[in-house]
Amino acid sequence: MTYIDGFVAPVLPGKREAYAQLAREASKIFLEHGAIQVVESLSDDVPHGKVTDFYRAVAAEENEAIAFSWIVWPSKEARDAGMAKVMADDRMKPGAEMPFDMKRMIFGGYEVVLDTNAG
Repeated sequence: MTYIDGFVAPVLPGKREAYAQLAREASKIFLEHGAIQVVESLSDDVPHGKVTDFYRAVAAEENEAIAFSWIVWPSKEARDAGMAKVMADDRMKPGAEMPFDMKRMIFGGYEVVLDTNAG
């Protein structure tokens, strides 16, 4: 069964395109190391909630966008092996000026319980 890594992060004001470019570059590395799909998205219609929301989850500041992303792996074992390779890959070292705040990013691994695209 496939396995998902999910991410939510605040994208700094004026850095949407820089984030998209970084995502394009990083996606190649994830795919090289075994991922079967990488999806990156930036907030367009994200409401502010009364109790909780994506903004509060990452302590977003005024004018920050929210990145919502996931990586699909063939299995948890493939993810564990692939993620170790990704993290050891020199191309994944953070640059001097990141378009998002890594300290406020939230992430986790998820077991798939439903996939309407799965045969």
